[in-house]
Amino acid sequence: MILFTKLFLAHLIGDFLLQPNKWVVHKEANKIRSRYLYLHVLVHFIVAMLLLWDLDMWKWVLIITVFHYIIDALKLYANPYFKNKAIPFFVDQVLHMIVLYCCAFHTNLLEQTQMLIKQIDWSLITAIVFVGYPASIIMAKLLEGMSQQIALDHKSLPNAGKYIGIIERLFVLVFIILGRWEAIGLLITAKSVFRFNDLKESNSRKLTEYILIGTLLSFGLAMITGIIYMWGQ
Repeated sequence: MILFTKLFLAHLIGDFLLQPNKWVVHKEANKIRSRYLYLHVLVHFIVAMLLLWDLDMWKWVLIITVFHYIIDALKLYANPYFKNKAIPFFVDQVLHMIVLYCCAFHTNLLEQTQMLIKQIDWSLITAIVFVGYPASIIMAKLLEGMSQQIALDHKSLPNAGKYIGIIERLFVLVFIILGRWEAIGLLITAKSVFRFNDLKESNSRKLTEYILIGTLLSFGLAMITGIIYMWGQ
């Protein structure tokens, strides 16, 4: 596991800490003709070798570097086809992680993968998935009648409320699993403080009640999910 950790650290350093935005822009404009693409993969090779500090690993680091070049080059040509640039970015990172994983555990790849699969906590994954989009849809259905009576705020970011709800429910679930119930109170307080000015300026009783009901419902779903998960452990 320490080998994968070192390779992952080298990836983080090479892809984020030692890659200026100027390089990224130049690569996107010039694709494989960009000198910074080759400098970038060279940095990855050097950083990985320094962290591993083992000359016997140079072949595997070279394999990682070659695949890094191929994946990055493919991303550069795929980028224009995606309106949401986050998609090629995350696909790129996942592919890099797969390469690192395969190289780090090349001696026992099948056994290591089987062991990881057996260790998956499916109850936890189910809880995490539920407090995400399914909980958002459930809340939208429950609050549908009320939302029609609230004037839309066109200054709000698209789907901002939905994403805020998903993040806060994930925090609540984590706090329950860790047994830090007091942190949930702090989270509610923090959200109330941020919402105070909006409610004060709107001076709308309906909006206040709608936000209060939505907040309590969101926290309630997350808390119930967390309690059920802990009860099943």
